[in-house]
Amino acid sequence: MSRVAALVLRIFRQFLHDKRTLALMFVAPLVILTLMSLVFDGDPYEPSLLVVDAPTSVTERLEVAGAAVATAVAAEAAKALAAGEVDAALSFAGGSPRVTLEGSDPSKSRAALLLIGEALGGAGASGASFSPEVEYVYGSASSVPFDWFGPVLIGVFAFFFVFLIAGIAFLRERTGGTLERLLVSPLRRGEIVLGYVLGFGVFTLLQAGLIAWFAVDILDMVLVGSFGYVLLITALLALAALTLGVFLSTYAANEFQMIQFIPIVIVPQIFFCGLFPLETIHPALRWISHVIPLTYGADALREVMVRGGGWSDIAVDVSALVGFAFVFMAANALALRKYRKT
Repeated sequence: MSRVAALVLRIFRQFLHDKRTLALMFVAPLVILTLMSLVFDGDPYEPSLLVVDAPTSVTERLEVAGAAVATAVAAEAAKALAAGEVDAALSFAGGSPRVTLEGSDPSKSRAALLLIGEALGGAGASGASFSPEVEYVYGSASSVPFDWFGPVLIGVFAFFFVFLIAGIAFLRERTGGTLERLLVSPLRRGEIVLGYVLGFGVFTLLQAGLIAWFAVDILDMVLVGSFGYVLLITALLALAALTLGVFLSTYAANEFQMIQFIPIVIVPQIFFCGLFPLETIHPALRWISHVIPLTYGADALREVMVRGGGWSDIAVDVSALVGFAFVFMAANALALRKYRKT
């Protein structure tokens, strides 16, 4: 019994000496549960609608039903739908009702159609049931939710696995003594970081290409735009994950501590990258989506794969991913100072 007690005491001391593990064990579940509560228990989604040539009574009924409604002329409505700024436009031009759906997110399209039907059903001028003509800017009536989630999941899986593998691989370079030998060589810290990024980057790019090809050609995921752009975005997203994983690995003493970064770095990105409607998330937390690379990768992948966007539509997202990669590389070069012995 005394031997068991000694073993228990050793484990207690081990945990008490590893403050990071102890804090993560008790705090991380509470933080993630809080985030999930704020993400999934937010405000109900209110479709945004434009009405064209509609009677005032129609606009009032839509507002009472819970829609965010604005009036516009036909050209303004078409422009807003193409830019994804509204979910649907309801037009009475020519006397007959017509609903034009933005269509890239099937759940939002269904919400808009349901709200319009509930607000105006049986309210036609003749008293007949409301049955508007429906058309789509993107997608179609046969679109399914996975068409909207799929491009984001490509980014999530590419980011997660590259982050984890790159972080652990770089950690082993350090714990194995390879990095220490490089640091006493004439190589500069920036050159060491660049060398590791290029070395790991070859396999990262191969993995990103494989994920994109498998999703599109084997799983038959929707692709309206260029496959080349999909490859470019996935590769840049993987590069950002690679540089972030290498950077954070400098603060981990072993593989166990590297894995502890997952609930802190990866999980919030999944919640706030756009996989779930940001409009329903608590307003105080929406800023998080602007400071994580996965948001820009997911947005660009959706723009190309769902809406068929070109370079001008993804240039900002691509620039942001490149910027994240350079920032993480620079931060890593600075972090290596504590390992260089002069």
